[in-house]
Amino acid sequence: MSLRLGIDLGGSKIEIIALDDDGRPLLRRRLTTPQGDYSATLAVIGELVTAAESELGRRGSVGIGIPGAESLASGLIKNANSTCLIGRPLRHDLQRQLGREVRLANDANCFALSEAVDGAARDAHCVFGIILGTGVGGGIVINRQPLAGCNAIAGEWGHNPLPLPTAADLPLPACYCGRQGCIETYLAGPALAADHRAHGGGELSAAAIAAAAEAGDVACDASLQRYEERLGRALAGVINLLDPDVIVLGGGLSNIDRLYRNLPDCCAPHVFSDTLRTRFLKPCHGDSSGVRGAAWLWD
Repeated sequence: MSLRLGIDLGGSKIEIIALDDDGRPLLRRRLTTPQGDYSATLAVIGELVTAAESELGRRGSVGIGIPGAESLASGLIKNANSTCLIGRPLRHDLQRQLGREVRLANDANCFALSEAVDGAARDAHCVFGIILGTGVGGGIVINRQPLAGCNAIAGEWGHNPLPLPTAADLPLPACYCGRQGCIETYLAGPALAADHRAHGGGELSAAAIAAAAEAGDVACDASLQRYEERLGRALAGVINLLDPDVIVLGGGLSNIDRLYRNLPDCCAPHVFSDTLRTRFLKPCHGDSSGVRGAAWLWD
């Protein structure tokens, strides 16, 4: 029986999971991410792998989900919000430390892969997985294989411009990536909170806005309607280009149940088809999807 080890290298925690051939979790552990310290981060990953293999009594394959991408030109990490990783040969260093081949993928790709292999989209040919949290990202899986792309940016949906900006979307918000009007600046959790505040709604988190809207708060309902309409426009572009069987929503905002009811109608006016058969689904594995997908990089 093979042993797959998956690691989710997050900004606040580093988590490891061990899966058997059937995807059954055998072990799950997490440690705090050393802030801004690349060498210490490598050491924590090594500690987690060593401890897991010692406890389970066997050696496993290692897949790692990272908040960025590995440059296919240089082998160095790029586009990472954990800035201590940027410009570092992470895969090379980990392979030397762990004494084996290591597979890396963007954390959104890992999320999509987890849901495509044995999650909400397990029966789908083409899956688009999106993260709606403190940031916005996406990953593409086709026939249970993650698509990285020749520039290692496949699925980087959050840093496309929001389609068809209206007067209500202006001025275009500045994004940390240096561009303006990125989808992330409208659809991340903090963006929903900022939009609500800008419309006189006060200081509420995205979760609080959703809860208040469910309870009948008119201002919070209006904020979610604006959010859903923007999300529909943004996802319609994905559907027109990729035409996925399933779109799985992840991240904190994926817990807003009304999104699954309302997204088809919000997307449909912008989709170049007389029907919209794409399914919008909740993740099966929730917060575990990223780390599980890292393990499935060795499927």
